[in-house]
Amino acid sequence: MEFDNVLSLLEKGMKHPLPGIEAQLSMSPNPVDKRRFDPKLPDNHRKGAVLILLYPNRNKAFFPLIKRPVYPGVHSGQIAFPGGKMEEEDGDEVQTALREAWEEVGILPEQVNLIGSMSPLFIPASNFLVSPILGYSVVKPDFVAQEREVARIIQTAVSDFYEPNFRKQKILEFSNNFRLDTPYFEVDKEMVWGATAMILSELLQILENGKS
Repeated sequence: MEFDNVLSLLEKGMKHPLPGIEAQLSMSPNPVDKRRFDPKLPDNHRKGAVLILLYPNRNKAFFPLIKRPVYPGVHSGQIAFPGGKMEEEDGDEVQTALREAWEEVGILPEQVNLIGSMSPLFIPASNFLVSPILGYSVVKPDFVAQEREVARIIQTAVSDFYEPNFRKQKILEFSNNFRLDTPYFEVDKEMVWGATAMILSELLQILENGKS
């Protein structure tokens, strides 16, 4: 999809009510963790933000995903958007997203034109309320991966999500015989699932809403 067309659809789509839970649920693992959508969050929950940055690459619309390194944690090796936890010096979630994107993948904050904020999503496994921040750059950033936090940067075309069989499903098995029937997107041979897939699902619905 052409960059200018995607931007136009997003800006129109963001004028509609956000798709929110309905779009997020379509890519949620089953059984659904109802804590994600409980209006009363744990008192000790933490705030975080991620940046969804659209940029042109050969006139097509792309955005970066990152692969987390393997480490002793709940999101080890997973695919995510650049982002992280809110620090005391951050004035709001937008500042968190911009700072983390700079630190993790080298996106200059001054390159980012903000479109708006998508629906927040609570991640029970890490106790984070994540706010997805949507923006664009008129030039392709000079990406630089922060080695401790980013194993690889995946430059992802928006058009890929409209290809047949791009959305898949599999059973994930965890310890204690716990299983999740998990929808996911396959991006550059990587499995994009969980919160990242749920956020992407809302992004795609915003694009659809921009057509009306």
